[in-house]
Amino acid sequence: MAAVIRLSRHGKRNRPFYRVVVANQPKPRDGKFLEVLGTFDPLATEGGFTVKKERVQYWLGVGAKPSDTAAELLKRYQMS
Repeated sequence: MAAVIRLSRHGKRNRPFYRVVVANQPKPRDGKFLEVLGTFDPLATEGGFTVKKERVQYWLGVGAKPSDTAAELLKRYQMS
């Protein structure tokens, strides 16, 4: 199974909050995952993105592919 780095939605209606997770490809968006790598709060003015850099590098090194949104966030915050 291919691992993918993607976002898992949490929070309330109109108050989104996301976890950056590593999951197997066919699992649903909020389904089971392998590891939580960090969080993303799109409503925060500063510091809305936190992630464990060494774990992201590890998962990318073993072949995990980031989703389009996760790749954009990692690129924006110079994580990959």
